[in-house]
Amino acid sequence: MKTKDIYFGTMKFVMVKLAMGAGVTLASIVLLVIFMLIGSLFEGGGLYFMMILWLIATAVIYGLVMNYFGYMVKAGHVAVIAHAVTSGQLPEDQFAFGKEAVKERFAASNVYFVVDKLVSGAVRQLQNAVGKVGGALNGIPGVSQIASILQTFIGIALGYVDECCLGYCFLKKDEGAFKASCDGVVIYFQNAKRLLKDAAVTTLIVIVGTAAAWVLPMILFGVIFSALSWSMIIAFILAILVSIVVKSAFIDSFMLVKMMVSYMEVAPQTEITFDLYDKLCKLSSKFKELFGKAKAEGGAVA
Repeated sequence: MKTKDIYFGTMKFVMVKLAMGAGVTLASIVLLVIFMLIGSLFEGGGLYFMMILWLIATAVIYGLVMNYFGYMVKAGHVAVIAHAVTSGQLPEDQFAFGKEAVKERFAASNVYFVVDKLVSGAVRQLQNAVGKVGGALNGIPGVSQIASILQTFIGIALGYVDECCLGYCFLKKDEGAFKASCDGVVIYFQNAKRLLKDAAVTTLIVIVGTAAAWVLPMILFGVIFSALSWSMIIAFILAILVSIVVKSAFIDSFMLVKMMVSYMEVAPQTEITFDLYDKLCKLSSKFKELFGKAKAEGGAVA
């Protein structure tokens, strides 16, 4: 299946992500009204104090909803995408399929959280290590600017590597979750040149889409709050919340599908170069930890 077919075919997950984000934003607005009313009852810095409490409460709610429920929705989405790419068909009941796939693959949600955190941490460390390559060339005029642009592209693309590796987990059901994830990271970096090339155009779309997702809410809330003579600081904060929600639901989901389609096309045919395990362990402590857990669960990877 093509990227657009899977993206629009799994729009149910996109809508759930949007609904969760909208719920958090609505809860934040309700809390804002309540806290501001309470703050108005006090003299002096009452409003400022309540605004700080509102920010804390909003951050806590966002963290709880998006970092738990959001994680599980993403895992289900990844499972469905992996199935669609490898089988050429979408499950009839996508939510039930995703839930069962995650439960069967990871047994408990905490195992999924550990795997995801280790993979994403390893990718960030490896990205930073790659970013240092060529530092000796920075003295050449124009090279540092070019390197900065390239690192921006690579950074955006690598932000979805953990999902690709989790997709590989669903593909390799006969292997342990840590081993499959470890192999998934190696496979990604072994095919990095092709995968990053495939992601280049998509990354441009993401950059443009993200800019629009940030600018439009800023303008909308700015106009409304300015007309009502309300705090522009609050308008700015609410605009940021809406921007994050829109980007997470639509733009990130599209990039997720695109990267996974490219990844799943090369992963099954890739013969892993085993010396890459040692090389990546030296570059990333998180990957070394993931590699250790892969061996500990009984699936020797080298």
